[in-house]
Amino acid sequence: MNPLAHIGRAFSVFLYGVGHFVIFGARGLSHCFRPPFYPAQLGRQLIDIGYYSLPVVGMTTLFTGMVLALQAYSGITKVGAETAIPTIVIVAVTRELAPVLAGLMVAGRIGASMAAEIGTMRVTEQIDALTTLSTNAMKYLVVPRLIAGALMLPCLVLVGDIIGTFGGFLIGVYKLGFNPSTYLGNSWDALEAVGVISGLVKASAFGFAIAVMGCYHGYNSRGGAQGVGAATTNAVVSASILILILNYIITELFFSR
Repeated sequence: MNPLAHIGRAFSVFLYGVGHFVIFGARGLSHCFRPPFYPAQLGRQLIDIGYYSLPVVGMTTLFTGMVLALQAYSGITKVGAETAIPTIVIVAVTRELAPVLAGLMVAGRIGASMAAEIGTMRVTEQIDALTTLSTNAMKYLVVPRLIAGALMLPCLVLVGDIIGTFGGFLIGVYKLGFNPSTYLGNSWDALEAVGVISGLVKASAFGFAIAVMGCYHGYNSRGGAQGVGAATTNAVVSASILILILNYIITELFFSR
């Protein structure tokens, strides 16, 4: 019975962690709609998550669009459907690649930063000091990050859609020899509002999930520098996994019919 006891204990710990995380996320979401608000903190997070993440998201989507055009061409030439390359690029970038890759890049950059910053404040008792000064730590530290993540990631994904499509255009025109006007016309014809909207909805959900994971692991970190390091790693890994799960759920909701 000893192995079963270990399995049951591990499962109980897992359920406890999931429940604790859900309660934390629900508390943070409820505080997003209740004063007081901290606009200075929100502005700082908007710049940090949005503006400073533009280079990594832009580079990722640019080269993804370029590689996608090359791979599509090498596969489609076998069936003689080269004109479908603009359609493949723009559909794949707007629906899947830009939201998921931007989410993963931001999770690695921002999720780790949030967990490290809040975790350091936790182990150095700065969060306890905020409570002593009658400042709600959830509103001051967590809520601005949740709002900024949900607002700025769709902006990043919209920019990523444009840059990724441009990357495919560069390869299609200057390497594969497509006519520029024909390529742009086919891309425009293949562009669908539902594809762009689904990508932006995914991005908003991903941004909120990244912020919740980063704040949760940092807020509940223990054990000094080692605990902060573990919280940072857990934040990035759990946010990445949650992004992939949410990606499937939202895709099922939009395109199951």
